Amino acid sequence: MKKCELYEVKDDKLNRKNPFCPRCSSGVFMADHGDRYSCGKCGYTEWKNKDK
Repeated sequence: MKKCELYEVKDDKLNRKNPFCPRCSSGVFMADHGDRYSCGKCGYTEWKNKDK
């Protein structure tokens, strides 16, 4: 994935698509694996909610 795919421009503002890792602080993105977000630096994982 390219770095430019992690951002989107909306209403003249830059928005990040993936969240930052709460353990590693801002600047470290979490990877999107479909059903979860995970940090490649510390291994922290957040599961996405499955609303049906």
